[in-house]
Amino acid sequence: MMTEFHIIIPARYQSARFPGKLMEDLQGMTVIERVYRQALLAGAQSIIIATDHEIIAGHARHFGAKVVMTAVENQTGTDRISEVVAKGDFAADDIIVNVQGDEPFIAPQLIKQVAHSLQQTHAPVATLCWPIDSLEQFKNPDVVKVVRSQHNHALYFSRCPIPNHRDEALSFAHAYRHIGLYAYRAHFLLDYVTWPTCSLEEDEALEQLRILWTETAINVDVACVEPLQDINTMEDLKLAQQLLASNVEN
Repeated sequence: MMTEFHIIIPARYQSARFPGKLMEDLQGMTVIERVYRQALLAGAQSIIIATDHEIIAGHARHFGAKVVMTAVENQTGTDRISEVVAKGDFAADDIIVNVQGDEPFIAPQLIKQVAHSLQQTHAPVATLCWPIDSLEQFKNPDVVKVVRSQHNHALYFSRCPIPNHRDEALSFAHAYRHIGLYAYRAHFLLDYVTWPTCSLEEDEALEQLRILWTETAINVDVACVEPLQDINTMEDLKLAQQLLASNVEN
């Protein structure tokens, strides 16, 4: 039986590193519309774009998406989707998949995989990872690393290179990068936003550390396909444009 789930796409306009990035053009379609089109292919029960900005809201409605306006004060995408859940009529055990608004190439099978992973685990949160394949990636603070337990539960997330090989400093064997795609139980999201931030979360600027701080399990499976380019910087946008152009040429 196919796993049933809902998708919420948090879409903030004023990104700290690249304001307005979701409205940037990628071969005749905005970043946020490409994310939505990919999400449609996953077969969710519903898809909602959660935004605090009328430019994104109006644009999303124009291409046929359901939009829920959320508070400007929300600090994270999780806060934003939690507000949508609180306003909606979701059941406590409904699976909510957080598809980030800057993932124009998100594979539908990854969305289905993370939803299915959550259904199969007792953890209230599931996410994905992928093996790190270069030293540059391993050392890049914008690439979040994750270390897992024998049962595929997250032990720690960091912007630093982990795990550290004591006798081989340049080795990235057994290292995984985190893929920012999450599935949650609806009731967990309502609890999560009541928790105060923790020092680890503030130090690393990684909100998922708030979950580990409370000793709540996060299931982390290896992705079934390699994730493609997300959009965090202007350079990422150029790489995405090149990727699309090469696909058209081929």
